[in-house]
Amino acid sequence: MSMSNADQDEMTTETDADRADEDDRDRLELAAQAELLEEENQRLQAEYARARQSQYRRTAAGLALVGVLAGLAGLVFADVRDVLFSLAAVGLFGGVLTYYVTPETFIAAGVGEQTYAALARNEASIAAELGLTDDRVYVPTDTAEDVRLYIPQRTTDELPDITDRSGPIATDPDQRGLVLEPTGAGLFESFERTLTDDLATAPEPLAMQLTDGLVEQFELADSAESDVDASGGRVTVAIVDSAFGAVDRFDHPIASFLAVGFGTGLERPIRLEVTAGDDRSDWLVTCRWDFSVDEQQQSDLT
Repeated sequence: MSMSNADQDEMTTETDADRADEDDRDRLELAAQAELLEEENQRLQAEYARARQSQYRRTAAGLALVGVLAGLAGLVFADVRDVLFSLAAVGLFGGVLTYYVTPETFIAAGVGEQTYAALARNEASIAAELGLTDDRVYVPTDTAEDVRLYIPQRTTDELPDITDRSGPIATDPDQRGLVLEPTGAGLFESFERTLTDDLATAPEPLAMQLTDGLVEQFELADSAESDVDASGGRVTVAIVDSAFGAVDRFDHPIASFLAVGFGTGLERPIRLEVTAGDDRSDWLVTCRWDFSVDEQQQSDLT
């Protein structure tokens, strides 16, 4: 028995309606899953922040407890009272300070990495569109916030005069290129404010300060080991487990922080190279500088 055209049209309509209903259900289900994932992500971020805050506060409580115990012991043991009271003061002060400087908000490394990645892609695209080289030179001036990243149009030892420069384009015919504020400038300012000693001006102690800052203060890497060749004007830092992903991208925070730090401490322009690591590291960040300035000054004096 054959079906009429009307029956066929009705069945086709019902099938299309069923498919539309199924598509709507799939979209609703996907939307619900996305909402659940967003809520779970927010919950995990909140738990992470609470865990970090609890860690700070437990540390504060421990320091305060040490201070109280040392104070009580000082009341009992007269012979070492001065030492115990000093220890009590340090413990109580450290406890109060740690408690009140506990950060209220923690930003996940993934969020920072995604933000940096977008900026790195944009800046790399601009440099490529302008036909610039792969050279990266960090040129210091008087202060860390005035260190600039220079990307030349052609490889040259001549650097532009970046003093009082207001724009990002170096237009001198022999020194065309981009002059940008580096990612690591702000990091280095924060790092320098926390130093208990002066910033080192010799390569080896400076490398030790900067690598400690990367790992201990900013936690941008699990480890950072430096290989210093002071006579050759080179420091290579082996990076393991970067918190911001691949270090060979445009003005990466780790590489930029090191270049700004060496440029400021040594008062030299720093040429930056980043390559893949070996079996003991993920990335090798190499900073090079030229001692010819010192040699020229010495020859002028003689």
